[in-house]
Amino acid sequence: MNEFNSTDKKIMRATFRILQKEGFAKATTKKIAAEAEVNEVTIFRKFQNKNNLVETTKEYYLQILLKQLEEIFDFNEDDEIDDYFQKNFIELLDRSDKDFRIVKIALEEVREIPDKKQLISRITDTVINKLEDFFKLQIEKGKIRAVDSRVLAGMCFSLTFQSVILWKIYDKSQDVESDQIAREFLDILYNGIKA
Repeated sequence: MNEFNSTDKKIMRATFRILQKEGFAKATTKKIAAEAEVNEVTIFRKFQNKNNLVETTKEYYLQILLKQLEEIFDFNEDDEIDDYFQKNFIELLDRSDKDFRIVKIALEEVREIPDKKQLISRITDTVINKLEDFFKLQIEKGKIRAVDSRVLAGMCFSLTFQSVILWKIYDKSQDVESDQIAREFLDILYNGIKA
């Protein structure tokens, strides 16, 4: 991650707040300067233009989130499947809502600019790749039957994304405890849905 001085970070924090409140189209350098309590000229001197500022800001916050997701979904060879998933759910739920605000900006960006899906794709790829590696290892160890590890990773990601990340970024609270969600998910994953 690039090194930024305190003024750079102050401007990027202000940009991030404005993007959350108003979206890209309404985020002007004048509003960002006022929010950051800097002169608008400072923004242009440091970031050249609004697009560079916005892209730098999104990349900065995305890198923070991707690093956190890498850590959450990282695993050791001897991790048990149920422990691994329970740990993932709990760690995601324990993150503050602000950790996921870049996801909300990425989702809004996709809606505003349909051909610009880079942010959300990178978040998705980070988690799915970690899950796929974990499942490949479990298949090699004979802990789960030979299934397409990418499909299984996608299925687990979609549940994780829907039930944890989207709840957090849209301030929805779940009606059940995170331990219960993890146990129910693992039961369905292991035992299927057939009676």
